[in-house]
Formats: sequence, structure tokens, C-alpha cells
Amino acid sequence: MIAIDTNVLVRFLTRDDPPQFQRALDLFSAERIFLPETVLLETEWVLRYAYGFSAAQVNAALRKLLGLPNVAVGDEMAVALAMDWHAGGLDFADAFHLSQAVHCREMVTFDRQFARDARQVTSPPVRLLEAQ
Repeated sequence: MIAIDTNVLVRFLTRDDPPQFQRALDLFSAERIFLPETVLLETEWVLRYAYGFSAAQVNAALRKLLGLPNVAVGDEMAVALAMDWHAGGLDFADAFHLSQAVHCREMVTFDRQFARDARQVTSPPVRLLEAQ
């Protein structure tokens, strides 16, 4: 199994650089691939901000990728939860942070949007920490 960096994954998903896409495709065709969760987070950010992908496009691309039989992630349940919550409208990074905290009583934030959007999530609840 090999781990890949964000730039390899972005080339594979966007095909924007044909020689690098081919090298990435060769890896995905020949190797068992491990995707660190941090690479997924960074890839979502790059696709959204640098490439202009919509949240739905990012979610669809990552779901296809994660469905490949030779692709693995560390915490499959957390990734699956984050993908579902993201598809439901939660920011990807917020969804990912929250999915990593399911064993906690609650998540506390100063981010009003996160607290509002996370109402759809049943566990753990997100509590807005108000400034004094």
C-alpha cells in the first residue's frame, strides 16, 4: 500500500495536467492507495477554491474515489459520516471535524454558521460559545 499526497490526488481527479494525470492514473491502476484524512481535507479545499468545484461536485468526486476497491482511508466511519453531512449541507471541514468527535459529549465553537448548520447532526451536538 502507498499513501499519496494531495497534488497527486488533485491531478487524478481534475486531469488538468495530462502527463501528471497519466502518472497518477498509473498509480491508481497498479497500487493499493491509502488516503490520509488530511489529504482528503486539503483536496476538498483545493477543488473548491482553486478549481471552483461546487460542494456537490466535490462530494460526488470524493464518493467515486472512495468507492474504488483499491482505495483505503484510516477511519472509514468518520469519512462516511463527514461525506453524508457534507452532502446534507455542512461545510466539508466542519463535517470532518465533527465526525472525528463522535465519541465526545459535544463540540464547542465560536462559528455561528457551523453551529446553525450542524443542527441536522444528532451526535455530537455543536454548541455555540458566545463571547462575553
